[in-house]
Amino acid sequence: MAVSANRLELLQIADAVAREKLIEREIVIAAMEDSYAKAARSRYGAETDIHAEINPKTGELRLSRHMLVVDLVEDSAKQISIEDARIKNPAAQVGDVISEQLPPFEFGRIAAQSAKQVIVQKVRDAERERQYEDYKGRIGEVINGVVKRVEYGNVIVDLGRGEAIARRDELIPRETFKPGDRIRAYIFDVRREQRGPQIFLSRTHPQFTAKLFAQEVPEIYDGIIEIKAVARDPGSRAKIAVISNDSSIDPVGACVGMRGSRVQAVVGELQGERIDIIPWSQDVATFIVNALQPAEVAKVVLDEDAERIDVVVPDDQLSLAIGRRGQNVRLASQLTGWNIDILTEAEESERRHKEFVERSTLFMTALNVDETVGQLLASEGFRTVEDVAYVELNELSSIDGLDGDTAGEIQRRAQDYLAALEAERDARRKELGVEDELREVPGVTTAMMVKFGEDGIKTIEDLAGCATDELAGWSERKVTEKGGERHSEVTRHPGLLDGMDLSRDEIEAIIMAARIKAGWIEAPAEAPAEGETA
Repeated sequence: MAVSANRLELLQIADAVAREKLIEREIVIAAMEDSYAKAARSRYGAETDIHAEINPKTGELRLSRHMLVVDLVEDSAKQISIEDARIKNPAAQVGDVISEQLPPFEFGRIAAQSAKQVIVQKVRDAERERQYEDYKGRIGEVINGVVKRVEYGNVIVDLGRGEAIARRDELIPRETFKPGDRIRAYIFDVRREQRGPQIFLSRTHPQFTAKLFAQEVPEIYDGIIEIKAVARDPGSRAKIAVISNDSSIDPVGACVGMRGSRVQAVVGELQGERIDIIPWSQDVATFIVNALQPAEVAKVVLDEDAERIDVVVPDDQLSLAIGRRGQNVRLASQLTGWNIDILTEAEESERRHKEFVERSTLFMTALNVDETVGQLLASEGFRTVEDVAYVELNELSSIDGLDGDTAGEIQRRAQDYLAALEAERDARRKELGVEDELREVPGVTTAMMVKFGEDGIKTIEDLAGCATDELAGWSERKVTEKGGERHSEVTRHPGLLDGMDLSRDEIEAIIMAARIKAGWIEAPAEAPAEGETA
């Protein structure tokens, strides 16, 4: 290999490599320049700053040594004194770079091999970067490929211009592939790694179902019908929620197709997975009733604070609503994003009666009233003593059976009861050693301070060091596989403030306020009032 090699041949090699690897011609030429520079350094010294330039039109190669102009030379391989530099260029100044052209020479066998390795590595890096750039923008697409090999249940897929992997847990249960099979899958992640871009495929991802419907249903592709949510138990059952932006088109019917042709095409791709197509509704209760199909729902009770919904069904619909191994209600919960409890009418009636008795007993004990008054307050919708203590007095006195004087006395007793309870909690808080300063944190109550003290949280710094999950609790979803079927189970881990009727956002706000009070973080700047200058 020689520097005086045929110029046209250099450009032909660059063009051929660029076409074969699908990378820019300039990248190949730059790799060649680096390889020549490395080979030249083996002759002139490894520390020498040598540059190679290939004319992209003529193929002419030029080698040059660059030296930095300095007052005092410390590295003669890369630096030149100002006096010597001005011999070569009278206008040279300190900090300039003097370029000296080098003569062509014959490469030795080792230098040529080293240059070849540089070209190969640079081209391989460029090819990997091209693959990464090509596929990172295709996350969320369905792609077709050919199975190249199967390793420990993981399927390696040839995409033509790259390889991808569908891990065993991303394949539908009980489906098998062998080399040469065609496979359709969803690109859910592309990562840049040391060994090259890693493209991850999935056939179990909920959006795989959505994309398959988009391919089969023109109305979805055109945006007339929108898929709002998808929930899947891969290989067994799925639910999709759809809505039409055109009132003249039935979204469910369009997805089903003539004699079920469209939905059956998707079912066939998903190895016979049953698909329930649900009309989406902005009204949460209506949406949940739809999501529980084919079960019939008698009543829905929504608890927005707890993000939970109780669904009451006739006794003969209970097993249908829950589904085999809880599958129907689990998928409905995933689809809607709500925790759903299924009750029969008899169970709901029994629970309502139990709550009524508990509230009546609470009022009888706390307010020292008879059973009639306790039941009267419970039946009017009062749930706690706080409700009675702080309601408008005229609202209390308007209840049939309570005159103004009686209502006033009941409210006074409620307030006295809460004052006594507060004093009792405060005494307990002091006994536990919880500092008074904790009360200065916005949102913190005496009842919460007792809970804190029982868990060893006694100062503002202690509270500032708490994690949200520690106080609010968290949910953990575990997926297990048994008998070839995947099962999802949600475990609720209670937090310290469970039962305090606080949302997660409110608990986060309390922790942030404590951190500001403790001086750990700065309080956010307040926005200037209208008309003021920030």
